Amino acid sequence: MRIHIAADHAGFELKEALIEHLTAAGHDVVNHGALTYDPLDDYPSFCFAAGEAVVAELAAGATTAEVLGVVIGGSGNGEQIAANKVRGVRAALAWNLETAKLGRQHNDANVVAVGARQHSVDEATAIVTAFVEEAFSGDPRHQRRIDEVGAYETR
Repeated sequence: MRIHIAADHAGFELKEALIEHLTAAGHDVVNHGALTYDPLDDYPSFCFAAGEAVVAELAAGATTAEVLGVVIGGSGNGEQIAANKVRGVRAALAWNLETAKLGRQHNDANVVAVGARQHSVDEATAIVTAFVEEAFSGDPRHQRRIDEVGAYETR
């Protein structure tokens, strides 16, 4: 699976650890920044880049079984908001294993947001791994809701 990942200064160290973990697990990880630690950087541009890359691959025919995104900041809140501004992104803020899994199962979320200041590296790694390994359920009621959100987004 290809995973597009991005973080600002608050998530920089976690991003680096996740790149190592995900690569070792056999994923193709694309780093959208920050590429160096800068305590004055801002998360939106990194999150936009990761989200745009996910959406571009999905538009080209990939599925969420083949491409996902991860955005990281201090809390994950701003990163989720920024990623969700990219048309076609469905970013879920995951704060435990269950919210990570439900984001995939029920919402077919294609990006997960995680707060680096909210979790240890091990906890955050488990959350991201749960998100990446979970599949969309395909349940018609969930698909209907996703379609409603998509229709609103394109109005």
